[in-house]
Amino acid sequence: MDKNIISKTLSRFRGWIQAAATLLTNIHLPNLFKGTIYQGNVKTACVPGLNCYSCPAATGACPIGAFQAVVGSSKFKISYYITGFFILMGVLLGRFICGFLCPFGWFQDLLHKIPGKKFSTAKLKPLRYVKYIILIVFVILLPALVTNSLGMGDPFFCKYICPQGVLEGALPLSITNAGIRSALGKLFTFKFSILTIVIILSILFYRPFCKWICPLGAIYSLFNKVSFLKINVDNNKCVGCQKCSKVCKMDVNVVDTPDHPECIRCGACMKACPTNAICYHYGFSGEKQADNK
Repeated sequence: MDKNIISKTLSRFRGWIQAAATLLTNIHLPNLFKGTIYQGNVKTACVPGLNCYSCPAATGACPIGAFQAVVGSSKFKISYYITGFFILMGVLLGRFICGFLCPFGWFQDLLHKIPGKKFSTAKLKPLRYVKYIILIVFVILLPALVTNSLGMGDPFFCKYICPQGVLEGALPLSITNAGIRSALGKLFTFKFSILTIVIILSILFYRPFCKWICPLGAIYSLFNKVSFLKINVDNNKCVGCQKCSKVCKMDVNVVDTPDHPECIRCGACMKACPTNAICYHYGFSGEKQADNK
């Protein structure tokens, strides 16, 4: 099948793919009404996107949460598994995971569809580097340095920053479980405030959490240039109109840097291209990309 047809089909049905990925990541829906967390054998496996382990419906473990727990000790073989998982997902898909498979990414996309005035983040590009600081400090250094008697690290990012834990974990559990509801304290209030801010910002700006905060997106972004899944710009078809870059909500110059770390492979550029010069390519090498215009 023609690459352009496949690419445009993927981008056209991206919302449905995101919904399906979110459902598969949270398949145990009855638990939302029981106030219990699924703890079967599958829960030991990581899912590719940001999805809270404490969500009653969660199918697997969040890779960021799992990594924080074991990063401080080499005696946990699972630490090598999670590191390998990051590398495997990064090489196979890169930030395609952010654009198509992440539940919290889809949540932000839905929020941004709410009618109202929208603002560009083009002048806020320096904030992109905050997520790398969060990755280094809250996901790697602090959990590695602050460990318990078993050598397990404290999940600083999950505990003090991640709004997904409140959205998927604390809120549904507290609604159905009186014990948990009575135990909510200042930390919940603080994290609920973070969730509220992220929700408001997501309505006004496109994916602020992905751009500025998410450490998982920071990890996958490191693999965008070497990932098997790339975006190709056909030099022979490109007319330099820059319509692709104008519609890119991740503020990427698609023609000059199609494999930019911020590109989430959403496909908006492909739908905007008048000459079908842009498409997905999967493999070790792609077609020659367009010269800078």
